[in-house]
Amino acid sequence: MGTQIHYELFKRAGAKGAWTMHDVLSSRERAIEMAQELMKGEKATGVKVVKETYNDDTGDYLSLKIFEDGHNQVKVDPKAEDAPHAIPCFKPDDLYSYHARSTMTRLLTDFLSRNKVTITELIHRADLLEKLEAAGTVYQHAIQKVAVAQAASTTTPVQQIVKSLNELSSQAFNRVYRDQRKALFPELQAEQFDELARKLVSQADASYIFNGALALFLSKAKGWDDKVHRLLTIMELAPAEEAPRKLILGTVDAILAETLNGSAALHELMGAAENLAQALRNLVELFLGRSCNGARAGLSGLAHHFASDSLPEAKTALANRIVAELKANKRLCPDNMVDELKALRELANKIVMGVGKYMSHEDIVASFTLRAKRLVTQETLTPYIADAAVDEKVERLLFVEDNIIGSENKRALAAFVQPVLQSALFDNHFQNPKLPLLQRLQKLAQIQARVLRSGFIDVTKAEIADKLDALACQVEARGKLFDSVEARTPNHVEKAQTQLRLATTGILTEGKLAEAARARILAHLGKPGFLAGYMAAQKKDGVAPDSEKVMADLIAILGKAGITAETGLKSIAA
Repeated sequence: MGTQIHYELFKRAGAKGAWTMHDVLSSRERAIEMAQELMKGEKATGVKVVKETYNDDTGDYLSLKIFEDGHNQVKVDPKAEDAPHAIPCFKPDDLYSYHARSTMTRLLTDFLSRNKVTITELIHRADLLEKLEAAGTVYQHAIQKVAVAQAASTTTPVQQIVKSLNELSSQAFNRVYRDQRKALFPELQAEQFDELARKLVSQADASYIFNGALALFLSKAKGWDDKVHRLLTIMELAPAEEAPRKLILGTVDAILAETLNGSAALHELMGAAENLAQALRNLVELFLGRSCNGARAGLSGLAHHFASDSLPEAKTALANRIVAELKANKRLCPDNMVDELKALRELANKIVMGVGKYMSHEDIVASFTLRAKRLVTQETLTPYIADAAVDEKVERLLFVEDNIIGSENKRALAAFVQPVLQSALFDNHFQNPKLPLLQRLQKLAQIQARVLRSGFIDVTKAEIADKLDALACQVEARGKLFDSVEARTPNHVEKAQTQLRLATTGILTEGKLAEAARARILAHLGKPGFLAGYMAAQKKDGVAPDSEKVMADLIAILGKAGITAETGLKSIAA
């Protein structure tokens, strides 16, 4: 496509005159100069130059207006005639600034991805600019978007801003076309860029020429990894002198940052991933300066330089990319909630090692909080617990709680947990006599302990803990656990020891049930002859144990059961 190009010059005479073709030329510059001469000589009230590109495949012409001027082209309020143009750039050099390049990258993302180039390469390569112009709608839509955005904050008409932007872009395009024909951008090998940097460092347009030469060098790269490898090679060959070295390192760093900002480039660099979780793991590893086994030269070299912190702009771009992906709507592991939560925790543990000047703690917390927020919704949680038994539903929800952050997210999750705990199904499950009594009590105690360790607010934790304790008391009363202990054990020593095992092995919920067990334990401790009987029970092979050690061990066990040493010593009867 685009092997035949010509430029048609149109002029208009009079306030309402129609457009008539004035000339057809093969030179872009000559066509624009002739249009400007017509206006200066007052031989027309309006002129425009249209670029016609012949498509060999379809046999059609693609028309693109590249220049327009005229006294009556746009109706402008007389008061606004002298107002400054509301455009973000005022001269071609402005288009090479960081903010201008960032804006153009957003507007031309698809074009850059298709052609596997960065914005810096595009604005320094005549062949790519020619191709962009041939894709007329892409080019014009980009200008219109900028114009509309600028017009929103000014009284200048959109049409006037579009005209100014078109003129500015044409000047910038013509400059590159002219400099390319003049061979201003030398074709070099990697080892020759240090000499070019030394030669250019004192010139005002050093960055422009150096980027142009670099763009030509990168045009021969076979894919993004090769391009990154070429850039890093030039960087590693940079001279020791400060000024030329700064020119090389700054230029390479900026282009690498643009590369890492592009989705298509990053995807090709990193390779295919099973899901977003794996892709993010790889990005974080790269950010931390770790390259996986078998990584290609470009990616491996990038990891090495990240480890030595020699590419600040590129590393910042990667950090921003990681944060952006964390904030995105896409699930980490869309097919499995458990894997999603595990991946979230794993990523958090990895990323925290990279928090510093490139990645703030506040940004990381905000991104993980936002991602967690999308997990504590009806649409996500309902399928996750739908096929589980009622007690497992609670455990699954508490697993979610353990792997998310954010007080609001915890509060939202509690709103899912409480209805399950308060349901008749939950009560009936634990009142079912077909299930072992100790198993039911232990499960209630485990759930309660997990809730008390959670990040729910204190009021919610207390409500849930009381509910579970009340249910455990009912279960114990129906199963007569304490009464059976009293009936089956022959003496107070064994009764106390059995109750202590219940109280210290996570079978009893904290609250009324545990208090009831402690009351029984203290009652048995206070029975006459308890201490003598307890000491006798500790004998092994007829050898009496060390009484002080036995007492210390007993006090320790009582402590685990929630009985203080002071209370225990006061209660033990000789």
